[in-house]
Amino acid sequence: MASHMIRYVFVLLLFIFIFTLGLKADDLSIIRQKYIESILYKNKSEQQLIRLMCQTSHEKIVGDQIVVELMERCPIEVGYVRQLLSDLSEEGSWSDLDFTNSKAASWLPRIHAARVLELTKVYSNPEHDFYKSAEVAEAIHKAIGYWFRMKPIAANWWYNEIGIPKVLGAVFILFEDQLSTEEKKHAIEVMSQAKIGMTAQNKVWLAGNVLVKGLLLNDLQLVWKARNAINDEIKMAYGKSEGIKVDYSFHQHGPQQQVGNYGAAYLATMSFWAYILDDTSLALDEERFQIITNYTNEGVRRILWKNKMDVNNLGRQLYKQAQRNKAFSSLFSANMLAQVNSKDSNTYQLLIDENLGNTPTSLLGQYHFWKSDMTIHRCPTWMASVRMASDRVIGTESGTDNVKGYYLADGALYTYVDGDEYTDVFPCWDWRKVPGVTCYQEDKAVHVMGWLEKQNKGSFVGNVNDGVIGLTSMDLVRDGLYARKTWIFTPDYILCLGAGIRSDSSYQVNTSVEQAVLRDDLLHLHKGKWEVVKDLNFSCENPQRFFHRQTGYILLEGKGRMFSEQRTNFWNDIMKIYPKSELQTKDVFTIYIDHGILPQNDSYQYIILPATTPKQVQRFDLSSFKIISNTSQCQAVQLDQDTYLLALHEAGSISLSGKLKFESDKKGLFILHTYKKGWKVYASDPTQTEAFMEVTFNGDKRKIKLPEGEYKGTVAISSK
Repeated sequence: MASHMIRYVFVLLLFIFIFTLGLKADDLSIIRQKYIESILYKNKSEQQLIRLMCQTSHEKIVGDQIVVELMERCPIEVGYVRQLLSDLSEEGSWSDLDFTNSKAASWLPRIHAARVLELTKVYSNPEHDFYKSAEVAEAIHKAIGYWFRMKPIAANWWYNEIGIPKVLGAVFILFEDQLSTEEKKHAIEVMSQAKIGMTAQNKVWLAGNVLVKGLLLNDLQLVWKARNAINDEIKMAYGKSEGIKVDYSFHQHGPQQQVGNYGAAYLATMSFWAYILDDTSLALDEERFQIITNYTNEGVRRILWKNKMDVNNLGRQLYKQAQRNKAFSSLFSANMLAQVNSKDSNTYQLLIDENLGNTPTSLLGQYHFWKSDMTIHRCPTWMASVRMASDRVIGTESGTDNVKGYYLADGALYTYVDGDEYTDVFPCWDWRKVPGVTCYQEDKAVHVMGWLEKQNKGSFVGNVNDGVIGLTSMDLVRDGLYARKTWIFTPDYILCLGAGIRSDSSYQVNTSVEQAVLRDDLLHLHKGKWEVVKDLNFSCENPQRFFHRQTGYILLEGKGRMFSEQRTNFWNDIMKIYPKSELQTKDVFTIYIDHGILPQNDSYQYIILPATTPKQVQRFDLSSFKIISNTSQCQAVQLDQDTYLLALHEAGSISLSGKLKFESDKKGLFILHTYKKGWKVYASDPTQTEAFMEVTFNGDKRKIKLPEGEYKGTVAISSK
């Protein structure tokens, strides 16, 4: 009698819980069905994107979760399935996968789980030759049985709590009606490794796994709890919190730009669950979708160019075809969100169309991620990005990924016209000549960084822009090397300035102008004619003009070398997930400036002209701008009769042109527009410490109030 009463009370309480929350009885069945359809990629709106993506080869070695999910969309060939079935042992293992080494960078048991999912998907797909195949079902039972017996544990917690429950959770749902009582018990044990916790994207992943566990248990309360955890992460991350920042960058692992890594996974996961939970009482909050829309449009969209992701935003994940695959992931996310959030569907569709070349590039002009020390400059026919670090921002991270990426945030500058400039060049790079970077040239291996390791001790790192033109500046203070680096962006070119370059080391110091894939003749303008060159030492007594494919380079100061060569290197040297036999061969060209050994006050000046022709580079008028100063105190340029851009590394004054004089009581970055009856100044504090600055132009003094709080480092405007 007592047991009946307890059961009655439990059911009554559960009913009250469901009624109070407004949950519907059929919510679980709807969620389960949409989850299955999504795992099998039956969404009709995705089919065109899937066809486009699958036109190139399927990546077989993948460590990036969003790319794993991307590759899962490709059709599973019948011959491949037959091979999996043939190679599976009686005990349920594949001989090429070692379960005993938990520390391997690639951790091979994850491939076992992925293969089981592939078998389960073909078994569950009515359109596949192996649909409901008894042979496949037997193989699935064997393979999951082997997993349950071996209980493999990775040294990397992520696989244990996120990666494996995510993959096998899909297996358990698809194959649920075939699971024995014992198998389901073990399945719940696997899913129980994931518990809601941590922050940002890691929390979303964990909550997603808990939600799938709720589906297996038919536990609406657990599904609701997991849904709330996912929903709660649709928010702005203020202060030191990780996630979407107010500038629409994305932080994870401390103050570090992760839009292309954890941020891309966040968008993929949020779009997935938004679609799954839509049309149920557990749908994600509508009002929060504006945050997702803004993050997609103001953050993610800016870093994509012709369906390639900017290298500066790949983070540590420099895998094969990383730029293309991460861009495609963003397109799939946008497509899924458009189906859920019809109000902003045009915004999502525009992202897709412009990357597939269906519409002209938009979102033009300059944008600076002030929370992440990164500038994006977009023009109708080209794009550029600069990645920096400061005493506030971690530039990058290493480990078994990005092994040689020590200098990736020391002012790395990438320019794009067709988007293929740096495709898969990474194993073949000289990692001390990352484009845009000033660093030591040593023979020894590049230092491998750890987690949360700040790289640059400089605080003067920031940007000022008026939306069209802009100036980005970085005070590089690292390993005994000092440099004041400034980039001036216009709609036609980038002017790169370096000053105060000094070091306390006996190693040579270089500034890399470019290091990219050689896809055409490398040209040098000599005595009024373009000549094909393969290796050239140059000195800039006169401006040196170079051209490759669609981009021109004009070097105005210093000496250096331009050369091209074919290089063959191992992927494993930079990404340990790849076997040591995996080779990459690329023709690479390099342009760099040599500052010598122990430079004490060296400098550089050069121009990059993307989306141009040899004739235009030859005719480019160097008098169209004027470098007023390029010193460690001030870097200043006049663009036209009325426009000046200044990086004042020290408070003080500077004479501009004629009788014009500008002065600031604080160091800072400025764009000055002068008029017949007034002047307008855009000002920012790259140290993000000041509340006010006082500027004077020809005796006219103004006190400028600088942005506060989360907006420190952004632009203040003063005009009369």
